[in-house]
Amino acid sequence: MFIRDIKVGVISNSRKEHTVGIELTTYEGKFACSAPSGKSKGKNEVPCYNRNGLIRSVKLTRAFAKTLIHKNFILKNLDDIKQLTDLIGHFEKRYGLFGGNIRYILEGVFLKAAAKDRNLELWQFINNDVNAGKKPKIPMPVGNCIGGGLHSPKINGKRPDFQEFLLIPNEKTFSHAVTLNLKAYTLARKILKTSKTNDESAWTTTKTNEEVLEILKKVAKKYKLRIGLDVAASTFFKKGYYKYKNKELIRDKVDQADYLEKIIKKFKIFYVEDPMEESDFSGFKEIKNNVSKKTLIVGDDLTTTNIKYVRRGVGSNAINAMIIKPNQIGSILEVKKVVEYCKDNKIKMIFSHRSGETMDSILADYCIGFGGNFIKAGIYGRHRLIKLKRIMDIEKSLK
Repeated sequence: MFIRDIKVGVISNSRKEHTVGIELTTYEGKFACSAPSGKSKGKNEVPCYNRNGLIRSVKLTRAFAKTLIHKNFILKNLDDIKQLTDLIGHFEKRYGLFGGNIRYILEGVFLKAAAKDRNLELWQFINNDVNAGKKPKIPMPVGNCIGGGLHSPKINGKRPDFQEFLLIPNEKTFSHAVTLNLKAYTLARKILKTSKTNDESAWTTTKTNEEVLEILKKVAKKYKLRIGLDVAASTFFKKGYYKYKNKELIRDKVDQADYLEKIIKKFKIFYVEDPMEESDFSGFKEIKNNVSKKTLIVGDDLTTTNIKYVRRGVGSNAINAMIIKPNQIGSILEVKKVVEYCKDNKIKMIFSHRSGETMDSILADYCIGFGGNFIKAGIYGRHRLIKLKRIMDIEKSLK
């Protein structure tokens, strides 16, 4: 893989905020990758950019890119990306850290080019079972239907405290699952009588958590969908208490766990992400032990795609599922470690977008390549649908 040129620039994400994009030119063609940005972040996520900001990261990346031009890389498998990461490490020691988003796009664009160099799709390049003739696992979509929390604006001073109210099909094909979510999304709009959406194109409302769940229950029943929640509890946890704004009440750790358990049972919730604040492993464990074994208790801010916290979460019996966000850890080889650990311990994997997304569909290839059980990429909006369409295209190619 001979590097002819690399261009690094600033682009806009779905929130109209600045992020970074890269274009790599080899003899096989041009390849692009761009970095998403999260608004609700775990405290243990790697920094997105250099401590001096995005522009400093771009300048560093451009300087680094010049050192790669006219070099030849032989990348036969995913592990060979270490050739690039070693060079990044040496450069960073001398000039400063790029940040997780820069590492994400550098690795991503190199992997796209390496896959093309071997006449493979990116998911095939990542998936070790392809050479054995095995079909990859097709995930199910996790779709954000109604929004609250940090992703949503307040309407007349109110919004749901929970961040995402999710719909999760259980179908034989991904394409049918996406269709059902879109139908349910349309019905939810009619019930809410709204046309306004949030950062992730989910419907906005002033209703309480329970009122939204009542609506979601009706919608889910009509289309035979499962209900999910991203509580994002850390976003309203202050000085030892969970401070709810919609109803103006305060819950301590015990009350919070009890409240979530009651909601899970009442609404038969299948998926619950970050029900407690991001360092409360025992709180996660308590909820997990007191609900159905079929309920997914999902770590995101708790685990931050970091093998150290994943091991702690699994070892303490706090979770049975986790979110995987590659730019959250800033290393695809670290993602691989997490994936292998999850598979060994039967932990469900949800590959997730960020609230500030780009038109890059690489997340879909990562999800299928690594064998993800679910992909969380919204229900509607062009920055979300491009990921869903990519999986539908892969599914179609396998028939």
